[in-house]
Amino acid sequence: EKLVIKFGKTDKSKLMTYVVASGLQYGRGENVFHSFFKSAWHNEKELAIYGAGQNFIPTIHIQDMSSVLVNIADAKPKTRYMIAVDEGATSQEEIVRAISTNIGTGKVRFAQREDAFTVRDIRQIDFDQFTVNLRMTASFVSESMTIDWQSQTGVVENIKMMVNEYRTVRNLKPLRVCILGPPGVGKSTIIQQLCKHYKIHHLKMTSVIEENIQRLERSSARCDQDDLSEEDDSQAQRDKDFLAELRENKEGNDSGYYDDQYINAFFKETLMSSRCQNQGFILDGYPKKYDHAKELFAPDEDSEEDTVAKYNTLIMPDVVISLEAKDDFLKERVMTFPESLVATDPRYSEEGFLTRLAQFRRLNVEDETVLNFFDELEVHPEHINVEDDNTPSTPKTIAAMKKLIGEPRNYGPTKEELEEIRRREAQEKLQRETAERIERERQERLERENREQREAAWQARLAEVHRQEQEVLEVRTAPLRNYLMQHVMPTLNQGLIEAIKARPDDPIDFLAEYLFQHNPIVG
Repeated sequence: EKLVIKFGKTDKSKLMTYVVASGLQYGRGENVFHSFFKSAWHNEKELAIYGAGQNFIPTIHIQDMSSVLVNIADAKPKTRYMIAVDEGATSQEEIVRAISTNIGTGKVRFAQREDAFTVRDIRQIDFDQFTVNLRMTASFVSESMTIDWQSQTGVVENIKMMVNEYRTVRNLKPLRVCILGPPGVGKSTIIQQLCKHYKIHHLKMTSVIEENIQRLERSSARCDQDDLSEEDDSQAQRDKDFLAELRENKEGNDSGYYDDQYINAFFKETLMSSRCQNQGFILDGYPKKYDHAKELFAPDEDSEEDTVAKYNTLIMPDVVISLEAKDDFLKERVMTFPESLVATDPRYSEEGFLTRLAQFRRLNVEDETVLNFFDELEVHPEHINVEDDNTPSTPKTIAAMKKLIGEPRNYGPTKEELEEIRRREAQEKLQRETAERIERERQERLERENREQREAAWQARLAEVHRQEQEVLEVRTAPLRNYLMQHVMPTLNQGLIEAIKARPDDPIDFLAEYLFQHNPIVG
């Protein structure tokens, strides 16, 4: 710092230098506090406070820091050393609690300082910064500069703005999808693959009910504890009463299910949870009725945005997809399900499946259907026929749905996941190359064998042609041969013998004269 100031005093006409002691810079996607934001975003049960957490951390929003630098560049103040911090003298504990409350579960834990180095996203420089204990006051900046403060009161007071910036800059918008369709169409299988691809949460009725019942049981079990605050004790008592009400309702129903109002309440509680609000969700076959949808997505009366939109903007699906197939196709498909599934899940027995299918068709022939509800709110459902993709993995259907839903809006794969992806790709490439080599060798062997067979067949056909030609030739020349043997050859042979005996000077003339004199026809 002294060296910087010294250079600025050497030749003021050419170079002016300033030293700005800045607080930890936050906002616009986060840097120092990113590990806390990321852990909260991924619904870590408790955010860690390292040490006692009472250390004061000087901070300043990155945009406010930019304003300070712009003021220095414009005004060229005489003061060469200045402090740039906001007015929010907050401790590490206050900052971590604010992050956990506004983006995570709301819970924190105190951890040893050494535990920070076991977290992959925390670097040494990050740890040194958020464990610093320093009170700073930006007197010169506050009194001498005109700054349109973005976050003058600090992190805790402006945490909601930070969260919005964090989501926007890192494109971490929740992805909300609803997939509907008749039983047996393959919703759950497809949704499992989509949730894995988009890293969002699969919400089906059985799991939503089970999770909410377990939550109520855990909360109601705390009623008798003495260390609860008055607010926590009241909540535990309300949950205990509600759980008793639920059990009474279930026992009073012949079907053994909860009333629709309770199921809707379970779904709304889950949809408003931090995990669904952060990453997003895919609703699996719910809501089933128009009234379910109307009650579930009813606007929040306290929200101006909901009043304009006429629905709850925090949980309304961005994409609604209806998977469709004819009854005959669905029946044939269910027939192919494993016997173990049919035996353990009565929904896929013949009677259970046909009952559910008939109920679905009955609910979707009236004017007030779930699809109509979304249409009325201009969230227009997309329709996909699955009959052209009758394979267990349904690649065509999933590809079409990914195209409708769009790109992921969440954190990309972790380092371990990337390594696993590379390992799997390398293994698949090796298997593919091995299979291609084996197939290529097989094709070459087959071609060689076929070529040898064709050559052998061609040689056999050629020999047969020669034999047949010889036979034809012999048949055609037999009369001529017989004629020569009978009328020509005896006289000709005798003439040759006489020519050999006489040895004339002109054997041809001798032979001709002999044949003329001894021609049996003339004689």
